[in-house]
Amino acid sequence: MKQNGIKKLYYSISEVSEMTGLKAHVLRYWETEFSALKPKKNRAGNRTYTQNDIDLLARIKQLLREDKYTLEGARQALKRDSAGSEPGTRGELARLRAFLEDVLQRLP
Repeated sequence: MKQNGIKKLYYSISEVSEMTGLKAHVLRYWETEFSALKPKKNRAGNRTYTQNDIDLLARIKQLLREDKYTLEGARQALKRDSAGSEPGTRGELARLRAFLEDVLQRLP
């Protein structure tokens, strides 16, 4: 993200809070719930977020707030994302096809 025309490598929790629209306590809580979210800490112990961390927070926010996933459902969705099995990929479509074929065979 750009701020005053300068792209930063690291962002503070307050900057990330402002960018994402999430309160700092929510960011800290999600850190405990999602193992993939591990912002580094500087010498003073302050969290420093990278762009990858911010992108992950945006994905978690989408899953929880917009798509209405539970915390466990969001964790599973993130695992699928990282495994390359996002909905619409060949593997997901093959599983869907197998499921539908199974349903069709069970119909009278």
